[in-house]
Amino acid sequence: MAHNADLVVQIENLGAKLAEARTSISARFIGQPRVVDLTLTALICGGHAVLIGLPGLGKTRLVDTLSTVMGLKGNRIQFTPDLMPADILGSEVLETTNDGSRSFRFIEGPVFCQLLMADEINRASPRTQSALLQAMQEKEVTIAGEHRPLGVPFHVLATQNPIEQEGTYPLPEAQLDRFLVQIDVPYPDRDTEKDILIATTGVEEAESKAVFSAQDLLDAQTLLRRMPVGDNIVEMILDLVRACRPDDENAPDIIRQNVSWGPGPRAAQALMLTVRAQALLEGRLAPSAEDVRAMAVPVLEHRMALSFAARARGESIHHVINTVADQITTVASAA
Repeated sequence: MAHNADLVVQIENLGAKLAEARTSISARFIGQPRVVDLTLTALICGGHAVLIGLPGLGKTRLVDTLSTVMGLKGNRIQFTPDLMPADILGSEVLETTNDGSRSFRFIEGPVFCQLLMADEINRASPRTQSALLQAMQEKEVTIAGEHRPLGVPFHVLATQNPIEQEGTYPLPEAQLDRFLVQIDVPYPDRDTEKDILIATTGVEEAESKAVFSAQDLLDAQTLLRRMPVGDNIVEMILDLVRACRPDDENAPDIIRQNVSWGPGPRAAQALMLTVRAQALLEGRLAPSAEDVRAMAVPVLEHRMALSFAARARGESIHHVINTVADQITTVASAA
């Protein structure tokens, strides 16, 4: 009982700290609370996120603010078609010392940090994308036969611009699966845009303060995995992921008629982590059906594809996922 009571206290303290982090982030990144929550979710789950949004919506500002608030060393890479893997990972250079001797010295690339913003990742060539995605998965890089660990923790927040596709290389679906969540960054509403206008065009701008340290974040990631998840929520997650596969015998008609391929086991793992984070951000000790419903689209939309016929009919992947999630969670909650 004492162990359980201690876990409850730790979870409550982490929830309070996350609320403080939200407040600090909102000092510079105004509005868009859902976007803030999803980026925090990716970090406390130990994963990476891809942000999809038009230019000028504050994606770079958000990542810069996150590095301050979460106490992480941050770097930014602006992806271009001529960017090479060595520009990201680093390279060895031959140096000549004062006594005439020569030796190789490794110069670290921008990937050697704790929070990396990969800006417009779809502008880089597949070779360069693969170099970054390998680093994301392995948390290390191998250069000249030597393994070099990256920062601890290590997170990538990548951005893609959905309107400019000419001269770009959209990430393959298998590589998108490496991102824990996809975060859609919409236009702000009128009142929020007014607040942004006033706050960012004056002489001084508000500053965010550090709330977490790198060690605090690592501790939070460990604590998150200790949060209890009820058997009914585990079954709900499995039901949802499997129902989104068009070749599954229990797939509903909306999936069979509109989806060409569905999510793999990594989606279920992502849901298990993110529903815990969602509960934490809402100040609860364990995830509920509402958390599964809330995380369905961010976790599944980049792991599924509509068929050509569905796209021609104007079907939306959001609508398909939300329909299935509503059916699964409603039935499970009533059982």
